[in-house]
Amino acid sequence: MQERPKTYNKQTGKSQIRKKNYSKKSNNQKTNNNIDTKVFALGGLNEIGKNTYCFEHDNEIFIVDAGVKFAEEGLPGIDYVIPDYTYLKRNEKKIRGLLITHGHEDHIGGIPFLLQIVKIPFIYATPLASAMIKRKLEERRLTNATKIIEIDDEYQIHSRYFNIGFFKTNHSIPESLGIIINTPNGRIIETGDFKFDLSPVGDPADYQKMSFLGETGVTLLMSDSTNAEVPTFSISEKIVANSVQEEFRKTEGRLIVATFASNVHRVQQIVEAAVKFNRKILVYGRSMENNIQVSRAMGYIKCPDRFFIKNDQAKKLPDNEILILCTGSQGEALAALSRIANGTHKFVKIKPGDTVVFSSNPIPGNAYSVNVVVNKLFRAGARVLTNTAFNNLHTSGHASQEEQKLMMLLTKPKYFFPVHGEYRMLKIHAELSQDVGIPPENTFVLSNGDTILLNNGTARLGPRIHVEDIYVDGNDISGLSTAVLRDRQILSEDGMVSILISMDSRSGKLLSRPVIISRGFVYMKDSFKMIREAEHLVEVNLSKLLQGKTTFGEIKNTTRDILSSYFYRKTKRNPMIIPVIMNKKV
Repeated sequence: MQERPKTYNKQTGKSQIRKKNYSKKSNNQKTNNNIDTKVFALGGLNEIGKNTYCFEHDNEIFIVDAGVKFAEEGLPGIDYVIPDYTYLKRNEKKIRGLLITHGHEDHIGGIPFLLQIVKIPFIYATPLASAMIKRKLEERRLTNATKIIEIDDEYQIHSRYFNIGFFKTNHSIPESLGIIINTPNGRIIETGDFKFDLSPVGDPADYQKMSFLGETGVTLLMSDSTNAEVPTFSISEKIVANSVQEEFRKTEGRLIVATFASNVHRVQQIVEAAVKFNRKILVYGRSMENNIQVSRAMGYIKCPDRFFIKNDQAKKLPDNEILILCTGSQGEALAALSRIANGTHKFVKIKPGDTVVFSSNPIPGNAYSVNVVVNKLFRAGARVLTNTAFNNLHTSGHASQEEQKLMMLLTKPKYFFPVHGEYRMLKIHAELSQDVGIPPENTFVLSNGDTILLNNGTARLGPRIHVEDIYVDGNDISGLSTAVLRDRQILSEDGMVSILISMDSRSGKLLSRPVIISRGFVYMKDSFKMIREAEHLVEVNLSKLLQGKTTFGEIKNTTRDILSSYFYRKTKRNPMIIPVIMNKKV
């Protein structure tokens, strides 16, 4: 009978106990060198988002993170992109738990979708991440779908084949953790998102534990690649805090600040500045409201209740006593700042004297959307400040090149697997590893679904697992949205043609010539001759088809085939073709 994962309370001992806990193989691990340990990603490679990493040995699987990717331009109507969970569903009985590195959407946003498909016995997360996950599950009525166990950096998980521990890192959200995964075939470190901040807003990273792991041996390092293109060190959050406070001091009118709702450290600094300069706070954006509520309850955002006000209270205050804290720093169409810029927000209208601060950098692919919002704000009369080298209104929560090298120097891995980044980021990160002495043949620049097999301390490529993107429209995770997306793309590029077919199925005759209606394909008046020729072509072919036995499905398919080939030959375009059959009733 398979041994169930055991959980242990927080350790009170120091270095001696810690060394015992993080030995490469502990006594309860069953060693069998004929069995490989499999490592692979369902999401997070060649992209920013949907981080989902899997670790499998024999009949046990642990998953690290379950994130979403937000839809980019060219995905009309799509809310999220999630991984294909087919492999996990097929191996559901092997899953021992889901480990969470921190509470950002690209690491926890996919959990409600995952739990609708796959049974996860335990989710291990820090108190802040646990609170955010619980809120998501309550919204989707999934509170009983799994058991959430709160952990910290001293927590340990022991199963038959895995010994798992954690270490503190710095990121833009409190309680970020790296994960230590000891397997029968070697030790794996998954850093999660991290940076090295020598004067952090919260707790410092655990350099001692990272160094200890490096001294005792790391087989495979999986490390965050997001800022692999950025040289030197990233600036400290405390420098950003000073810049933010300077803008509060100088601004005389209303101050509107947009930032990531999940950047709890930044939101904390903005709220502290509001208290210091006596500005009352209006919060707009559902995710911002939720994260502030959770973070205040956990003690990470400290502010007297009287500083958070409602819209009717704001009308009685002068402009220099108002702060509007909102979502939309990435130019999202429906976010609060975009609606403010468009003049469609219910409560806020831009007026001369307003100052809008973007305390963020555009995520790759969002620069155009951000620029559109910035231009609209300028046009409405606002003063707009974005992050530059001169004002330090933002710093990334991800390690730059020198910090990435430091992680490798501390942990001293034998093999290196860059994760969490687009292809160029993974490639550059792999090249950086060579600067600190990791041989190029020991690095793996992979795609989602590629596997690494560990056996007795050596790593090699294994067989590929089939994965693909699943597009989520609303709460639909059936995969139907993927087909719907293709239809939307066809409509946006080539338009639609509808053809009305009047017939009598009893006599097998057409009652009139088929009629074509076009939307977004061609201008009907200018294409009269082509449309009439297409109608005649369908009429001739259907008349022949109706002389024998046929079905409505065959009639529709024949009509689509005729029109598709005809219109492509004439226009080099492939409109969506929708046959509509009107059958005479007796």
